[in-house]
Amino acid sequence: MQSALGGGVSRRDWWHFLLLLMVGAFCSLLPDIPAVWNYFLYDNLEHGMAGPIPTHSLVFGTVAFCGAFIVGLLAYRHRDRALALGMFAETAFLSHLLLDDIAEGGLTYLYPLHNEPLSLFSYVNVEFSGVNFLYYNLAGIVSVFFIFCVLLMSLMSLHYLGFGFRYHPLQNGSGTNSGHSSVRSRCVSRGIQTSDANAVENIR
Repeated sequence: MQSALGGGVSRRDWWHFLLLLMVGAFCSLLPDIPAVWNYFLYDNLEHGMAGPIPTHSLVFGTVAFCGAFIVGLLAYRHRDRALALGMFAETAFLSHLLLDDIAEGGLTYLYPLHNEPLSLFSYVNVEFSGVNFLYYNLAGIVSVFFIFCVLLMSLMSLHYLGFGFRYHPLQNGSGTNSGHSSVRSRCVSRGIQTSDANAVENIR
């Protein structure tokens, strides 16, 4: 919003925002997507399986990554940005799994290697009086570590896509911002020397 109010966001950047919102929203709900066709076909909201594959598993999460990667290639035509969008989609997917794990107490993360429910937060509710101080703190640290990893993945992918503490417009293939290249072209068309054009860009 700060960048938009300052005039630093172009129409192309707004499409970039919209793409991230759509990818993040869809992939955060992707594990529950079977509920859509089960509701219309079978009049229930079962969403644990997509055919033989559990939807709440890391294997099914590859759908989020690969789908977003393909969308990123079409939108950005840049492999690294497409990978960053795929990572962002995967973190949205994993956030859903972590929240369900906290609420339900176990998911089939490791399918097909391990088909039994596994909870990453099984030790969160240990009582301090029942264990020693070291074990109690390690249980909390390990549980929070998984959430931290997902947040870190999200921040890394968003940073590469232009989001830090302030939004930076995406660069074109030549490595220069589209806004800077347009300033240079306008300056050259008006007969301004290259050194003066550089000075204008530095001011911006």
